[in-house]
Amino acid sequence: MRTGPPDRAVLTTVGFLAAWRLARAVPEPLAHAVVDRAADVLVRRGGPRVDQLRRNLSRARPAASSAELEALVRAGFRAYARYWCDVFRLPAWTRVRTVGRMRVVDGDRLQDLVAAGDGVVGFLGHLGNWDHAAAWGTHVFPDIVTVAERLRPEAVYDAFVAFRRSLGIEVLPAGDPATFPALVRRVRAGAFAPLLADRDLTATGVPVDFLGERVRMAPGPAALALVTGAPLLPLTLHHEDGRQVLTVHPVVPVPPRAPGTSVRAHRDAAIAGMTQVCADALAAAVRAHPQEWHVLQPFFPADLPGGRR
Repeated sequence: MRTGPPDRAVLTTVGFLAAWRLARAVPEPLAHAVVDRAADVLVRRGGPRVDQLRRNLSRARPAASSAELEALVRAGFRAYARYWCDVFRLPAWTRVRTVGRMRVVDGDRLQDLVAAGDGVVGFLGHLGNWDHAAAWGTHVFPDIVTVAERLRPEAVYDAFVAFRRSLGIEVLPAGDPATFPALVRRVRAGAFAPLLADRDLTATGVPVDFLGERVRMAPGPAALALVTGAPLLPLTLHHEDGRQVLTVHPVVPVPPRAPGTSVRAHRDAAIAGMTQVCADALAAAVRAHPQEWHVLQPFFPADLPGGRR
């Protein structure tokens, strides 16, 4: 029989599940005040995640003074804490609240495609509250499918999958060989597939220019759009005046096939070019709202182990 203190996985699981319940048990202003205070404490203490966010945000605002950058880091941690707080509270939100707290810019681009019964692929970054956006989508579109990163410990991943499915979203696991074929079938049947793609989780992503550096992003959205013939739309998020703003960018064009180019070479070039268009839209949004970009992990090559490219 095991004795001694519980391991980190157990503590993490207990903490997440407890937060999911407690966040809904207190009034929202108090919950937000608590997470703001916690975020400020974490920033003052410092540590690898604070240092990494500082390095990431310095790429979005390279001309920022030290004081301006520190203010961005503080705002970034507050925004990240608010994301978690709102995720924990989201299951208790009514339809009126979920839809009413979302303002959509150029939403006709997306709604017209979905209303026509066409499948649509969305390229998202870790901006704003993508779970709120997905919950809003379930009230607007008939069929949503997405992919979730396998979190550790497994119980936390299971809780997130159950949470997203409770909102009406079909969730497929990242890294599973069956996931891409399943996405193809669902999009061809008319589903809307919003996919987080700014972080390359496989180290085999597509090289793109982003915030002045060469990074890798996931090829999945562009590849899925090419295989299915579905339109690819970059989608960006930020908060403004107490609401979340979802901006629907223009459909990403498929580059024409150059004469003499093989099918495979054209596919690879098209995926690279389409992903770059999405990266450009994301970069503009990150520059405009850097505190909303929730990437606290090494992202740029200079920060990766061995300077991996």
